[in-house]
Amino acid sequence: MSNGRASPPEGAILVEFVRQGAWLKCSAVCSRTGTEAAAVGPASDPSALERLAVAKLKRLLAK
Repeated sequence: MSNGRASPPEGAILVEFVRQGAWLKCSAVCSRTGTEAAAVGPASDPSALERLAVAKLKRLLAK
């Protein structure tokens, strides 16, 4: 049964942001393996946290 949402492409990286006050947590998850990596830092630069979390995930997947 479809929920109306398109599923991510095989091997896609899903990114989630959670803000806690002045801090931001960025989680990157591989849709194929379920492997997750996260980065936490100031909420003022979410793109840097996303780059860091994705780089950490790619490093984990390369092992």
